[in-house]
Amino acid sequence: MRYISTRGKIAPIGFKDAVMMGLATDGGLLLPERIPTVSREELAVWQELPYRELAFRIISLFATDIPEADLKRLVDRSYDSFEHREITPVVREDGVYILELFHGPTLAFKDVALQLLGNLFEYLLKERGQRMNIVGATSGDTGSAAICGVRGKENINIFILHPHGKTSPIQARQMTTVLDANVHNIAVEGTFDDCQNIVKALFSDLSFKEKYALGAVNSINWARVLAQVVYYFYAWFRVADAGGANMVFSVPTGNFGDIFAGYVAKRMGFPIKRLLLATNENNILTRFINDGDYSVDQVRQTVSPSMDIQVASNFERYLYYLFDENPGRVRDAFSQLAAAGRIDFTPQELARVREEFASRSVNQVETLETIATFREKTGYLLDPHTAVGVRAALECAGPDETLICLATAHPAKFGDAVERATGIAPPFPPALAGIEKLPTRCEVMAADLAKIRAFIEGKAR
Repeated sequence: MRYISTRGKIAPIGFKDAVMMGLATDGGLLLPERIPTVSREELAVWQELPYRELAFRIISLFATDIPEADLKRLVDRSYDSFEHREITPVVREDGVYILELFHGPTLAFKDVALQLLGNLFEYLLKERGQRMNIVGATSGDTGSAAICGVRGKENINIFILHPHGKTSPIQARQMTTVLDANVHNIAVEGTFDDCQNIVKALFSDLSFKEKYALGAVNSINWARVLAQVVYYFYAWFRVADAGGANMVFSVPTGNFGDIFAGYVAKRMGFPIKRLLLATNENNILTRFINDGDYSVDQVRQTVSPSMDIQVASNFERYLYYLFDENPGRVRDAFSQLAAAGRIDFTPQELARVREEFASRSVNQVETLETIATFREKTGYLLDPHTAVGVRAALECAGPDETLICLATAHPAKFGDAVERATGIAPPFPPALAGIEKLPTRCEVMAADLAKIRAFIEGKAR
């Protein structure tokens, strides 16, 4: 399996090189030359597999240059830190299936991918006798999951940028209380989009990227998306076992990465009926799907901060397929976005989008209301991001559809919002016990590319 760029200006590379490259050197995102299809016979076999074995089977289709024994060992080790034996269990509440993705070490869905990515980095760096400086931006959960995935690992430094004061207090502490020498947190005085733009600028500077061996942990890294494809299959199998049919996945997202993983699963021939994209007030993706309006607006701060994003970095991967795998059209679209703050689409393209996705934007009042009413009816606590997905699903699903909502974080990570909605503070799980008392280390910096670049230069290995 070889990988190409959405912008078409790199020679095809193998999976291992794709993991190490992160962002393509032409500024695009990496994708497999072809997405493998899965036969009904294979699906029937996969339906009986435990999560780790299923993950190995799916990932091995895309990672053909890693020996099978090594890949199996990497996958198995990546899920040792999950506290639930099913890794991503599915529970049923009030007629809705909840896919719980928060049983990893940092209690968020990002652990599913970043535990694997951290192990892949360590494996490949040792194989190549190299070192790496990981640079990433986070709106909350990616940072702590990435740090947890590589803290203390050999040959790796990690620099994580997060918007100062715009994550939840628990999210911030999960990052800044990690004091390992190879971990560097930067609180940027700005928005997540400011952080993301700085990271992209650093990766686009090819001499800087090469000199400091930059590596990517954001969902611009294909391995992140690939790991997330697995739980769509796993959830579908579990719900099918329970008699569910016509399955709709509701995905709370701001960066398009999580729902793009579902799109990949569907392109593999997986029988997902619909993908429902749920946003908060930062609704550029909903406006795109429903109105054809992909124009950048101001970021609004909400109770679901991991979705407080305007420019969705993984959206480019979907556009590559929407534009019939035409990299020239992708380049033109992003030139227009840079110049005019928007991308225009043809009526035919928008018709295709609406065949593949539905979308609903959920505001803060609706989010808090959903947390409260869902708890009253079921006793189950939703975090505010999951509540966005549940609200969208309940309002958009048809009568014959089975709803599977992705639960992207443990409610205790957003205790203030949950308490505001229900009057009850969610109990801390063991992973968060005493975190408010731990010492922290973090650099607060202006959203200044030159200053952040100089900081990285001073600390990089």
